[in-house]
Amino acid sequence: RDDAAGSPMSPARKGPPPPPDPDHGRWEGRSVARRFVSPDGMIVLVGKKAEDNDVLSLKLGAPNDFWFHVASESGSHVVVRNPDNLDRLPRETAQFAAALAAGYSKARHGGRVAVHMSRCGNVTKPRGLPPGKVMLHGYDTIKVAPLRGEDLDPA
Repeated sequence: RDDAAGSPMSPARKGPPPPPDPDHGRWEGRSVARRFVSPDGMIVLVGKKAEDNDVLSLKLGAPNDFWFHVASESGSHVVVRNPDNLDRLPRETAQFAAALAAGYSKARHGGRVAVHMSRCGNVTKPRGLPPGKVMLHGYDTIKVAPLRGEDLDPA
């Protein structure tokens, strides 16, 4: 029998894509986010590029997860996983996530940067908007100094 399954010309994998892994920022088998752990032990995901931001905010993020984005600039979407359905984020986690949103944005060289905080359930994407652009329905604003992964102590 002539079976081409092992040949280099056949697709590497058949069947449906692997299930999403929101806690590790994976969608259809690929990483769409950098993963950090907040001072309070919560998972913080930072989008890598515009298309990844859409997946992170609209597909991986649960409606009750917390969402961050720098105000008035382009930058990464940041999602804090909220498996315990907390009403409010611990203060240190909110500051940490907001600082990462500022650090992974065009405002990263600023002093204190305004960052919007909301829930993934308040983030929508009207038809026709380019990758990474979303509409936000209700938010709070906090000011933080930018932070990037390379600024953190290795764990």
